[in-house]
Amino acid sequence: MKKEFRIKKNEEFSVVFKKGKSVANRQFVLYVLHKEEQSNFRLGLSVSKKVGNAVTRNRIKRLIREVFHQYEENLNQKKDFVVIARNPTAEMDFHEVKKSLLHVMKLARVINKSAE
Repeated sequence: MKKEFRIKKNEEFSVVFKKGKSVANRQFVLYVLHKEEQSNFRLGLSVSKKVGNAVTRNRIKRLIREVFHQYEENLNQKKDFVVIARNPTAEMDFHEVKKSLLHVMKLARVINKSAE
């Protein structure tokens, strides 16, 4: 992902956590914050050490990024997203991650219903 699509700084994460809305299922927590001044969405990822070792955590982050990449034209663009992966994601394959993430995105109403 390009730099302008990423949330990296701790302060940026904190703003999304404090001011954004959250939606969750068993695998993911999605925080969404609307930002009118942005031209495109930004994504922040959080995968705890409790989920697995570095290889597992990086794999999960790659899968999440890929789902957002596939659906970027269906997403509301002027938003910041922070995805927190929970423990069950360590054993999931790409299709399971995609299905679970789409479920959370639809609950948060940030993706079109026809996006599947």
